[in-house]
Amino acid sequence: MSLEFVSANHAAAMAAALAGRANERARGFGGGVYPITPQTECIEWLCQQEFARGEIVRVESEHSAMAVCMGMALAGARTFTASSSNGLAYMTENVFAAALYRLPIVMMAVNRTLGPPWNIWVDHGDTLLLRDSGWVQFYCEDNQEVFDSILLAYRLAEDRRVLLPVLVCQDAFVLSHTMMQTDVPDLETVRRFLPDLDLPHRLGDRPVTVGGLDFPHETEAHRRQHAEAMARVPEVYRECQDRFAAVFGRRPADAVECYRMDDAEVAFLSMATTASTVRAVVDAARGRGVKLGAVRLRMFRPFPEAALRSALAGCRRLGILDRDISLGLGGVLWAEARACAPAGCVVQNYMVGLGGGDVRPRDVDGMLQDLLARDAAGEPRLVEVGS
Repeated sequence: MSLEFVSANHAAAMAAALAGRANERARGFGGGVYPITPQTECIEWLCQQEFARGEIVRVESEHSAMAVCMGMALAGARTFTASSSNGLAYMTENVFAAALYRLPIVMMAVNRTLGPPWNIWVDHGDTLLLRDSGWVQFYCEDNQEVFDSILLAYRLAEDRRVLLPVLVCQDAFVLSHTMMQTDVPDLETVRRFLPDLDLPHRLGDRPVTVGGLDFPHETEAHRRQHAEAMARVPEVYRECQDRFAAVFGRRPADAVECYRMDDAEVAFLSMATTASTVRAVVDAARGRGVKLGAVRLRMFRPFPEAALRSALAGCRRLGILDRDISLGLGGVLWAEARACAPAGCVVQNYMVGLGGGDVRPRDVDGMLQDLLARDAAGEPRLVEVGS
């Protein structure tokens, strides 16, 4: 391994390139790409690479980028693309199609606020928009986790018990353009972790129809198969963690990651880089005698309900931090996770950092004071943190 000082954008591209070269003895690697801030430097780096088998195709839109990935994946190649914000929204039709075709495509998404008005900073609403698309979703906390998650995503996606596309998410600019020392393995080590892709339903010499008409009972069967594959993801993910640790010497985080939760009576639940700030507040609050803990949701789809219920079992007060807003409802994470809190727990939603506002320890501490003063939950609260 080598230690590289790279942005999370470059970390994602480097991992994808290594995964692609690891499949050269099979049916190669490729994908369609289209630029959009703040993920552009990821695909710029990837476009500079040469592959012995396959290529990166520059296309005219995000919709076409996913179409190229689908075509290459159906031919049995390992595939990758990246996008963000309105680009993901434009790609949506083919995002759903890729999952329904059961194609193990990996996509890196840089979370960015949907516009207009145009905003290039972080908000999780773009990828959460795709929560019902049938893709596995991971949210990363740092550059190393972005790199590791891309490699892990391929092993998970290509497992025949799963065969689903995977979305690896990172926060715009907080990670995408921030440099960090990252362990980058050599190609032979990656090959030890990633077996050659052998897609069971890849296209060959025999003519077949892809994407034909389904009658109702056929759709029911396909949706059941898709749901069953999603249900198998947690077990397969744990196996991937074990293999990753054996090959690379570090273990990827669990789907639900706990911090000082053993005796916690108060907790914050968050995703992605917000979790780092929350942990700093936990340590400070513990110094004042507050039994505060933190839970990070790394895997959003499939939703790890059982693990989350276990993590929150001792909580009397729970603050759920959303870096998104579902208009007319509240935060998406809150809407899905609040039922996992134990009976009698006060569960308050805080929507914070929308549009890229910097979530600082003092902002989280302010939410803690609000949570401790509550006897009952109120309406979802939008916390303004300023510029």
